Amino acid sequence: MNQSHLPNETAELVRSEVAFQGYFKVVRYFFRHGLHQGGQSKVISREVFERGQAAAVLPYDPVRDEVVLIRQFRAGSYVAGRHPFTWETVAGIIEPGETAEKLVRREAVEEAGLTVADLVPMQNVMLTPGACSESCSIFLGRADTARAGGVFGLESEGENILAKAVPFAEAYALVDRGEVDNAVTVIALQWLALHRDEMRRRWS
Repeated sequence: MNQSHLPNETAELVRSEVAFQGYFKVVRYFFRHGLHQGGQSKVISREVFERGQAAAVLPYDPVRDEVVLIRQFRAGSYVAGRHPFTWETVAGIIEPGETAEKLVRREAVEEAGLTVADLVPMQNVMLTPGACSESCSIFLGRADTARAGGVFGLESEGENILAKAVPFAEAYALVDRGEVDNAVTVIALQWLALHRDEMRRRWS
């Protein structure tokens, strides 16, 4: 992904070590980096949560002007003292040899029982760049929501996922009321708010 660089924005990896290995991995990295006022920093250490790279899709029916949102238990939200269920986009971790596009099509079936046709890239973002290496490629996906909805997910992975077709205006109102508190879904719905007329014309 292209990004602009300011003077002396350099970094050097000195060494690394695995701090924890479980379902996920935490790696302790030792860096030196350029200073904005010039020169180099001393060696600093940072633990980074290595979760893999993710992709997400907001299924959208341009004819019915509906999106499909999902809802499931989230341990991180619970531990943070928040309500552990929230409206989200379909998403998952990209497997080795899998593209982001293939991942979101697969997850749309697994998590929402939907076939996604055309995909339009919306954003590619770092989710928590200070502590986690995970990025997320976010797509808008054209879908037929006439029969969307139900409970989905892989029982083998302990998933119990509610999928619901929601009129776009209602979904965007959830953001305004603070009822969507995960960044990827907020970004996806705000992107669609900006480009909705264009996408309805393109997919009509």
